[in-house]
Amino acid sequence: MALRITLTLILTLATAAIAGRRVLWLVKLIRSGKAAPGRGKDPRPRAVNDAEEVLGQKKLLKWSVPGLAHFFTFWGFLILNLTILEAYGALLISRDFHIPLIGKWQVLGFLEDFFAVAVLVGLATFAVLRVRNAPQRKQRDSRFYGSHTGPAWVILAMISLVIITLLLLRGAQLNAGEFPYRGSKWTFASYLVAKALGSGAYNAGLSTIFLLAQVAVVLSFLIIVTYSKHLHIATAPINVYFKRLPRALGALLPATDDAGKPIDFMDVENLSEDTIFGKGKIEDFTWKGYLDFATCTECGRCQSQCPAWNTGKPLSPKLLIMDLRDHLFAKAPYLIGGKSVAGDAVPNFGTPAAEGGEHGHHVPEAGFGRVEGSGIEQAVRPLVGDAASFGVIDPDVLWSCTTCGACVEQCPVDIEHIDHIVDMRRYQVLIESSFPSEAGTMLRNLENKGNPWGLPAAKREEWINELDFEVRRVSPGEQLPAEVEYLFWVGCAGALEDRSKKVTKAFAELLNVAGVEFAVLGRNETCTGDSARRLGNEFVFQMLAAENVATLNSIERSHPLKIVATCPHCFNTIANEYPQIGGDYEVVHHTQLLAKLVADGRLTPVEPVDKNVTYHDPCYLGRHNKVYSPPRDVLGSIPALKSQEMHRCKDRGFCCGAGGARFWMEEKIGKRINTERTEEALGLDPDLISTACPFCMVMLSDAVNAKKADGSAKDHVQVLDVAQILQQSMQGEAKILP
Repeated sequence: MALRITLTLILTLATAAIAGRRVLWLVKLIRSGKAAPGRGKDPRPRAVNDAEEVLGQKKLLKWSVPGLAHFFTFWGFLILNLTILEAYGALLISRDFHIPLIGKWQVLGFLEDFFAVAVLVGLATFAVLRVRNAPQRKQRDSRFYGSHTGPAWVILAMISLVIITLLLLRGAQLNAGEFPYRGSKWTFASYLVAKALGSGAYNAGLSTIFLLAQVAVVLSFLIIVTYSKHLHIATAPINVYFKRLPRALGALLPATDDAGKPIDFMDVENLSEDTIFGKGKIEDFTWKGYLDFATCTECGRCQSQCPAWNTGKPLSPKLLIMDLRDHLFAKAPYLIGGKSVAGDAVPNFGTPAAEGGEHGHHVPEAGFGRVEGSGIEQAVRPLVGDAASFGVIDPDVLWSCTTCGACVEQCPVDIEHIDHIVDMRRYQVLIESSFPSEAGTMLRNLENKGNPWGLPAAKREEWINELDFEVRRVSPGEQLPAEVEYLFWVGCAGALEDRSKKVTKAFAELLNVAGVEFAVLGRNETCTGDSARRLGNEFVFQMLAAENVATLNSIERSHPLKIVATCPHCFNTIANEYPQIGGDYEVVHHTQLLAKLVADGRLTPVEPVDKNVTYHDPCYLGRHNKVYSPPRDVLGSIPALKSQEMHRCKDRGFCCGAGGARFWMEEKIGKRINTERTEEALGLDPDLISTACPFCMVMLSDAVNAKKADGSAKDHVQVLDVAQILQQSMQGEAKILP
């Protein structure tokens, strides 16, 4: 007994020292990040969300097979913690130790056996999935491409050993008369193992051997976890708790100073020369950013859903986070150890970061903490830079992002990829003046003309003259008539781009038919600034936003201002981001209003539209705002219209390629995203491809036209907004312009 106690205490203390040192190092590193105010507010909804996502495995279960495997493995670990307590009790107190009060409860014994078997089944499932999706065979098509696959197999083996030694221990204990649940077949797995071991006196010795083996394997696993990506076992609940809690993906975080206070670019006098705009080096990130980096599970769900990665671009959200994490760990001695990276010596970077990877991404082979303390060569690498400058993140990686939100939606540990990407873009645009040149024209037009095309403000009202009824115009400072229900925010595309102007007119006509009184700002409207903000130019965004908020707030009204927008980007910006600068309004998307008007009987589609349609979810309407049903409800109300869903739809919808200001940039690498999405739609042989976003309209229309030109799409296929199809059913096919 004394030997058992001595060995147990030595193993435990050694593990506590090794793992504890690593944990303290990680805590100190994460706490060294910049301030992130507000992350702990609203503890009740945070606790509820933590329970749903961690205990309920809500996000993981969206993928049924791996989700169920992880669910049982996770809960197996929770339940089997009791067996670790039982093992320690048997080693340190008495051979027949049982947990007080509940230690002989047969249901508990059954649960322990059930979850031991369930964990083994889950591990077998993970092994099959990893073999089937092996990156060596599937390359970029594998979601594990770039992950630490070697250490992952080690972890699977270690967990298997934990369960195997547990079952052998329980079988030996049962035969030796030391089992807390003896005399019952409820512990079915332990009973079967006991039968296999036989009933000899040697079981007492086996019990001791397997007790020590169980504790040794568990403690070894604990050490490996703290030095591997499986650190997420501990950090994931923390990261999920401190996530942002918008209804959907929510607004972008504003640019902040070192104290975490939002930077007001309009208050020039109070801007310090030392203020850092965006993230230009790893120490500019907040502690929540550091926690994000350390929590990545390398599961590749984000990578598998990313439209950029799926079309041959260099951006993988997973690899981007891994690269930031490795750079953070490399720089840790200089962040928390008091070392300095100053000096005149030119660092010897050795092998370029892109070796074995693509555009600056590494394809790691070593373990999770492999770059810790790897020297000044790693530490002084620029955060963003091409292979020649040995940048951590290649510019092609940074500028490939469409900010569609697929990565954030799919991440089971709630890493905020988009905020990190946009923050790095902000530094590149505002400090380095380094961004794709073609986007410069868009920014200049926004600054000078208030729209990305650089057209005069008077052109915003031309569509009104093409209608056969009067449209109210309201100017800043005027009184909004009491009978006006909505201010129609037309948007730049809706007022100036030819295809989108047809949607604007169709929606206006539908409002008129429904008897909805509305008004527009006309030439007093200016761009919401969405593209500028996603590009990283927070200054231009705030300039445009301040002008719009001032205009909207100046309108006198007897009732709260309700705004309807046909553009999801305008809708998202006004509803979710203008509150950051004093603009709080009730905002709806036009498909939401149309669905309500149809449901209320104010619009009754009667003319059959005998066509096949498939609906494309705009990212900024769907994932960013969880508006999935209204456009489908509208289409479903149209007689004879037959709808089919693309296999990537709703929260797994595939981007059109226009978001994140990509609409204004050339797509030079890989396959065009809009082509990929259009091919998916055309695979259903539709007559109509419907959407609810002007940018999606343009991107999908361009791709359909290209397909028609090469003969791979039928000539009659059209891309139409939901409002256009509804209008067709209201007034006849002749009213729809091709």
